[in-house]
Amino acid sequence: MLDDATSTRPSDAARAARLMRARRLSIAPMMEWTDRHCRYFHRRFSTEALLYTEMVNAAGLVKGAADWLLDHDPAEHPLALQLGGAEPAVLAEAVRMALDRGFAEINLNIGCPSDRVQSGRFGACLMREPGLVAECLAAMIEAAGPGGPEITAKCRLGVDDQDPERTLPVFLDHVASAGVGHVIIHARKAWLDGLSPRENRTIPPLDHALVHSLAAERDDLAISINGGVQSLGQAADLLADGRLAGVMIGRAAYHDPAAILGGADTLILGETRPPVSPEKAVLAMEGYIGAHLASGGRLHSVTRHMLGAFAGRRGARAWRRILSEEATSDGADFAVVRRALAAVAPAEAWEEAAKASPDNPLGAVA
Repeated sequence: MLDDATSTRPSDAARAARLMRARRLSIAPMMEWTDRHCRYFHRRFSTEALLYTEMVNAAGLVKGAADWLLDHDPAEHPLALQLGGAEPAVLAEAVRMALDRGFAEINLNIGCPSDRVQSGRFGACLMREPGLVAECLAAMIEAAGPGGPEITAKCRLGVDDQDPERTLPVFLDHVASAGVGHVIIHARKAWLDGLSPRENRTIPPLDHALVHSLAAERDDLAISINGGVQSLGQAADLLADGRLAGVMIGRAAYHDPAAILGGADTLILGETRPPVSPEKAVLAMEGYIGAHLASGGRLHSVTRHMLGAFAGRRGARAWRRILSEEATSDGADFAVVRRALAAVAPAEAWEEAAKASPDNPLGAVA
């Protein structure tokens, strides 16, 4: 047996290979949704998909010494940290603060259109400042250093009256010049004046074809696509010709994790394996929820991310109702989850899942 801890660490090549594989299907960073409890639940379905944190404001992290914002369970890996900011020095320091946290990737948000983000001069409005974006990314790469987490960018097609066919290739030139090798493109423009963040997710038309053509043309960048992907089958179709490095799915995965993440490992690995059932994923949360409650947490903080576990299944409404009504009560514990689960599945199916998965059906995934 190896007794040198460093000798058991994956090599840089092995970590890079795992990241490349994991990003074939990733779950988008979503504010107030993809927190650590959500990610832990999502990981019960897939060992391979790349998960993202919520966007962390780099200035708040650094100037507020709020390193608790980086906290996560090792079982969430492979995990990417997304940062928001527009000050190269601050972003570099944020990267340095995150270096020993095990993140596979640190991503710069260049796509969020909210007023709050715009007031900080970051997010989607940075699409207008490719030179500044390049400075930010170069500073982050330098801070990460050799063997550190990969620095990536997530952007839109453009903003407002920009012509993406003309401006996006120039923007990507700046990103690549900074040393970035992977970009996730949300295949919609963002309208910074006149549309809400919610409207910006649906009203600007999708242009998957433009992202696809850029992925075919750019030898210097691996490009993943985000926006409007609603199913695992659609993700597989987008990946079929090998041009795209990956597909990122957001709300569809949150609202129906079993349908998206349950079969994710088969899509990513290209081999057949039984999907993890919602029953198994739910039962695998018992120990985690117990530890959360023992530390002073509340059941609802975790179960609010589990409401979509049985989307489309008989009893799904009862599952949601029981969790929504009872998980907020003082003293609520995993017994609430068991009552909700009993409303969904026949007793024999529940017992079979419990026997097969008393703790964690996925085993160690760190």
